[in-house]
Amino acid sequence: MFLKRQYWFVLLISLFMSNLASASTLLVMGDSLSAAYNLRPELGWVSLLENQLSESHPEITIVNASVSGETTQGGLSRFKQLLSEHKPSWVIIELGANDALRGYPLTQTKNNLESMIEQAHQADAKVLLLGNQIPKNYGKRYTEMFFNLYKELAEEYELAYVPFMLKGVALNKALMQADGLHPNKEGQPVVLQNIKPVLLPLLEESK
Repeated sequence: MFLKRQYWFVLLISLFMSNLASASTLLVMGDSLSAAYNLRPELGWVSLLENQLSESHPEITIVNASVSGETTQGGLSRFKQLLSEHKPSWVIIELGANDALRGYPLTQTKNNLESMIEQAHQADAKVLLLGNQIPKNYGKRYTEMFFNLYKELAEEYELAYVPFMLKGVALNKALMQADGLHPNKEGQPVVLQNIKPVLLPLLEESK
């Protein structure tokens, strides 16, 4: 009887350790666009993604480390610790818009993003880079350089890449909050639909 109980105990421990080994983490590094700004957290695109993955990819845990108002410098300052703590298999980087809105030099933004990408790769995490756009009143040259910055990084590091996460949302008042910068409740699922076609194949690569 004792041996039988011992067998089942060992089996349960083995199954538990196996589940731990197969579990993976997706880390989201973003700003207010990924932090469900001015909405209940469960209404944001990251939470919507988490709900969907709980059915299709139950082995994946999402850690949303997004902070409203975050810049690339702020994200970089937190990134090493987050990588060490969560050991993600994938990282979504959605940062830079606040740099541009504050008029920061784009070389600084690019360098910070490069550092995060390289740190993620050193930690064996695959990266999905989310691009963005800023209002045209910041000047044609600056806005174009900002938009192209993400494409350049994606090509240089061969990253999965979404050129504009707010495609079909940003210019639709019915999907945006009154500030004209953040998606509302109805816009969040559209943002997710822009991201999923690029994210899902990335998740499948590691299966």
